[in-house]
Amino acid sequence: MDPQGGHYLNKAAILSGLGVARMCQLLLGCTTVALVAHGAGFSATYGTYCMFVWCFCFAVSLVIFTLDVTRLHGCMPISWDNFTVAFAMLATLMYVTASVVYPVYFLASQCPSEGCEVRNYRIAVTACSGVCCFAYAVEVFVTRAKPGHVVGYMATVSGLLKVVQAFVACIIFGALANDSQYNRHVPTQYCVVVYSLCFAVTVVVVALTVSGRTSALRFPFDRFVVVYTFLAMLLYLSAAVVWPVFSFDKKYGTPARPEGCTRGKCPWDSKLVIAVFTFVNLVLYVTDLVYSQRIRFVSNSVA
Repeated sequence: MDPQGGHYLNKAAILSGLGVARMCQLLLGCTTVALVAHGAGFSATYGTYCMFVWCFCFAVSLVIFTLDVTRLHGCMPISWDNFTVAFAMLATLMYVTASVVYPVYFLASQCPSEGCEVRNYRIAVTACSGVCCFAYAVEVFVTRAKPGHVVGYMATVSGLLKVVQAFVACIIFGALANDSQYNRHVPTQYCVVVYSLCFAVTVVVVALTVSGRTSALRFPFDRFVVVYTFLAMLLYLSAAVVWPVFSFDKKYGTPARPEGCTRGKCPWDSKLVIAVFTFVNLVLYVTDLVYSQRIRFVSNSVA
């Protein structure tokens, strides 16, 4: 045994490009949280969300980095590579939203009532958050599937898209909860069922992959994922037609934004957000299906 403990520590977790990216994540994440707590400040729902993103991502990143350096991740009852790349993708998306939401609601061209020093802190927070988002994206890029390498499902384009699909669904749920008036019509309630069902199955697919339990299933997991993706695409296609009709058609809704509608509490805005991200998720499921079919085709050809 190495008296310096080299046998137990993973030097590659620090000296590799992946290790550098993770150390940058920790440094920038800690700096962002410290700046917000010290002088930038946050308030209301949007500020609380941003603070949650920064604290959550920093805490999980610290755990991942520690377990990787000490090699203790081998004791975890999960598929480590699938878990880390899935989290990196999720953290990238969360940081993107926080880096947009925070300056929109807390950063103005003029100094706030608290003084110009607070504005400078908020500029620094926005900058650190944006750079940290890039650091997580670098981890996704480094650990993604490459030709000729055997990797976990979550490192493939299809696996990464599953994380994005679930995240987009969360945005839709947030808009639904923000006075979207979805319960006024049965067809819009159907859309909510579509969003919920697809989100639930996507989360199950990610959870099974991360937990490493896919081999215990009594059916081919890859075939199930492809069939589910196809069905989810059809469901989202129907929602992409139904939701705009019953939200913006003159017969059922309001084509234009009502005058005097309060920003952040306007049902029309929520309906528009849902419509936009419904189409976003539809495109994601179509892309996922195309990629999954391509992988199966290549595999069958080689066989």
